[in-house]
Amino acid sequence: MSKITDTVSRLAAPVAAELGLELWDVEYVREAGQWFLRIYIDKDGGVGIDDCEALSRALDPILDEADPIPDSYVFEVSSAGAERELKRPSDFARYTGQTVEVRLYGPVEGSRSFIGRLEGRDEAGRVSLTAGDRRYEFEKAQVAQVRLRIV
Repeated sequence: MSKITDTVSRLAAPVAAELGLELWDVEYVREAGQWFLRIYIDKDGGVGIDDCEALSRALDPILDEADPIPDSYVFEVSSAGAERELKRPSDFARYTGQTVEVRLYGPVEGSRSFIGRLEGRDEAGRVSLTAGDRRYEFEKAQVAQVRLRIV
């Protein structure tokens, strides 16, 4: 799958930039027996439906020509959202100091979810978080998801 998302990212990023948008993420996932190609975008001031439509219209013929996905799929363009998932090292660097929710695969101190201030993510993928007066550090293998939280 990563080959498809990498290819689509390379095709979509310059098109998004021409429209004044930032490519946030690309997903290619199977849900309810159907494949979905989802492109998430961002821009200063927020993303509107017109931004999503403009990118979809501009990118659709490029994807048709490049044909990076052999099967049929549903193509969607969406805002990354206010409570977006952080995935790349640059995401963690950009949002250090912000409130996040860290969801874990298994419980730590009886909880699988921690909300607090993001302290960072190191080169090994460990995520550091301050919640109240406690600092937590979670190994990469423990972390299922990290999302911004609007409080």
